[in-house]
Amino acid sequence: MCKNKLLKIAILLVIVSGLFLISFQSRPVVLGQFPTVDIPTVTSSPRGPYVIVDGSMSGGEPINVRAGPSGLTEKIGILLVGQEAAAIGKYENYIQIEYPGVAGGKGWVYAPLVILLGGDLPLVEPPPTSTPQTTKTIDPTLAAQFIITAQPTRLPTFTEPAPLMIATFESNGGGTVTGGIPIGFVIIALALLGIFLGFISIMRRG
Repeated sequence: MCKNKLLKIAILLVIVSGLFLISFQSRPVVLGQFPTVDIPTVTSSPRGPYVIVDGSMSGGEPINVRAGPSGLTEKIGILLVGQEAAAIGKYENYIQIEYPGVAGGKGWVYAPLVILLGGDLPLVEPPPTSTPQTTKTIDPTLAAQFIITAQPTRLPTFTEPAPLMIATFESNGGGTVTGGIPIGFVIIALALLGIFLGFISIMRRG
């Protein structure tokens, strides 16, 4: 009697296990849930042209941002070495950038001091209201102090010198004494006479 009960319990367990396995295999396996609506894709807009301050060209110093494309226009700010700014356009040797905090939100930097990245720039016209930082004016009163008026000077009056008087001497006969005897002959005769007289005086003493 006990064996029959155990056999019935074993058969019942086998049947229940079989039904459980059949029901588990019939169910679909869900690995993930996919949305049924479209999700918008977030894409970043491409960055336009921009400039970076080149420290090797600026000597490690900040560069000036000016109101117009000229070194004489008003200085409205600076850019530090390595700082970036969005570029708008170019005019000659200057690049127009976005520079918030000033009137119009734009400024100009000297192109050789920055590195342009992100593409080419269009040509733009300079602002008509850009005024020079320094006005080249001269104070007339100050300038008058340095004006030297040359006073005309009279040249000395030239007086012609008196004519030069050249002395003239009369010829005395070509170096002769009275009688036409040459002076040299007279000198030689006197010398010989002196020698003769000297010789006689020496003989008398001897």
